[in-house]
Amino acid sequence: MLEDIKKDARERMAKCVQTFQGDLRKLRTGRAHPSLIEHLRVDYYGSEVPLQQVASIAVEDGRTLVVSPWEKSVVQAIEKAIFKSDLGLTPMTAGTVIRIPMPPLTEERRREITKVLRHDAENARVAVRNVRRDVMTDIKDLLKEKMISQDDERRAETEIQKLTDKHVADIEQLLVAKEKEVMQV
Repeated sequence: MLEDIKKDARERMAKCVQTFQGDLRKLRTGRAHPSLIEHLRVDYYGSEVPLQQVASIAVEDGRTLVVSPWEKSVVQAIEKAIFKSDLGLTPMTAGTVIRIPMPPLTEERRREITKVLRHDAENARVAVRNVRRDVMTDIKDLLKEKMISQDDERRAETEIQKLTDKHVADIEQLLVAKEKEVMQV
């Protein structure tokens, strides 16, 4: 019973960290990377689909992304989606190939990105703590129903707290590494 609860907590906290990692990949750090734009939604025959489903995205050099649509008719829709995004990118079209140069980040933009990073990290920490709260409630319920002893309850709560601390530390490590990458000129 307790092992199931601990396993569930471990999995849910790991998902919180993975979600935070996914958020970090979407933030621009000055280098070209396909994950910056692959989540953009493109109008494809009346439905919104992710860019990666209508085109291939590649890195030409350290500062340029190349988008090659599967169909020529989608080029305009892809350009429009890139313009509409808040990434500050300007696509250049040459036939059916779209090149997206990455402008260098200004000091002000780097600081804004750092603020967004910290906000996302705090949201991830809160999510981990919410998992902890839910699990602690489940453990207390088991104690009330006399399915576990007080010693088991204390041991389980200690383990859950250690698990929480570990995942919060993981989030902090990811944040520090990404901040360092963003502030690097």
